[in-house]
Amino acid sequence: MARITVERPHALGKEKAREKAELLAQKLGDKYGIEHSWEDDTVSLEGKGAKGTVQVEEALVRVEIELNFFLSAMSSTIQSEVERQLDKALHA
Repeated sequence: MARITVERPHALGKEKAREKAELLAQKLGDKYGIEHSWEDDTVSLEGKGAKGTVQVEEALVRVEIELNFFLSAMSSTIQSEVERQLDKALHA
């Protein structure tokens, strides 16, 4: 199993960053069939072959994803996509 961790600082404040994290989770859900649910300031993600979290803090967003054996082969591509989508969400 491969583990991906992407962290991005932000100056949005926690509430605005939560809104951005929700948009990110919705986009990932639409594009990859990933389900999401909130608990406090953490979004849990689960899809076929992958599960993880998006943690929202006052000045940081952290995405952690575990990939199954099959998806592990594509971990660098998936990490690049997560980085791109997170950067896009935080700056939109």
